[in-house]
Amino acid sequence: MTGFKTRLKSGGNTYKELFKRYRNNPILTAKSWPYAANTVFNPAVTMFNGKVLLLARVEDRRGFSHLTKAISDDGVSNWQIDTSPTLESDPKNYPEEEWGIEDPRITHLEELKKWAVTYTSYSNAGPLVSLALTEDFTNFERIGPVMAPEDKDAALFPKRFNGKWLMIHRPISTNKGPYAHIWISGSDDLKYWGGHEILIKARRGGWWDANKIGLCTQPLETPEGWLILYHGVRQTASGALYRLGLALLDLETPSKVLRRSDEWVFGPHESYERNGDVQDVVFPCGWILDNSTGKIKMYYGGADTCIALATASLSDLIEYIKRCPEPKQEDY
Repeated sequence: MTGFKTRLKSGGNTYKELFKRYRNNPILTAKSWPYAANTVFNPAVTMFNGKVLLLARVEDRRGFSHLTKAISDDGVSNWQIDTSPTLESDPKNYPEEEWGIEDPRITHLEELKKWAVTYTSYSNAGPLVSLALTEDFTNFERIGPVMAPEDKDAALFPKRFNGKWLMIHRPISTNKGPYAHIWISGSDDLKYWGGHEILIKARRGGWWDANKIGLCTQPLETPEGWLILYHGVRQTASGALYRLGLALLDLETPSKVLRRSDEWVFGPHESYERNGDVQDVVFPCGWILDNSTGKIKMYYGGADTCIALATASLSDLIEYIKRCPEPKQEDY
């Protein structure tokens, strides 16, 4: 089993550590910022001009968030951070952004030669998914809201399928709930979306991902399928506990789930993940793959307060997820 520990009698897979935290975490905090900020967390990430680009959520002392980019040669140190917000809310033209914009994900759309930035717009109408396009991460073309509230945790696939763009997102249902499942939708033009269907259901009962789940990072294309990292929220006596699991989608038909982890694979453990504005939270909004080494860098928010880094081997993740159960057909 190439290093995997003994399988659990309960039907789980392994306790092997798939993601390894960077020894000098956290890599960025509000003290790193060139202007006043309460917290910095939940960054999207992409490669841009051969460098690692983070688009971080920055919360000010009012409690409102905006997005600011930070660029590094090695993705670890010497970050060049914009001296003012890179993308901030525009409530005059986009009233759904009245209370700020949050939790971006970045997908490069090769067909358009642009990057798509999905983010959560927040107002008294509730959170909803908005979309903007950019060629340079300086100028942004807002598409505006693309899903009705309440909806968040969205990311695009980097290419079309049968002529349609696909988006993963997470609406909230209050029917016998609230329950929050992961959905997938399609669009011809990136503006109007339809064909909505549940992609991954939140489990019920004592599971780590019962009742409320959501997409974390943008989908990662691999020869075995689209690798998905998602979060599950468990309500405990001391509050909500955010942990991460994996799923694998069919390469040609991403609405088909091939595998799903029964276990969580990464959760809050270190002090910067357990203590902060919101305790016991690890929340990634982006990862990047170095094809030359097969290593993945996952950037995440710790306790809604700082930005941290963990790395993994793609081959380890694929080996792990392929040993996970095939989902029951009736569940999807």
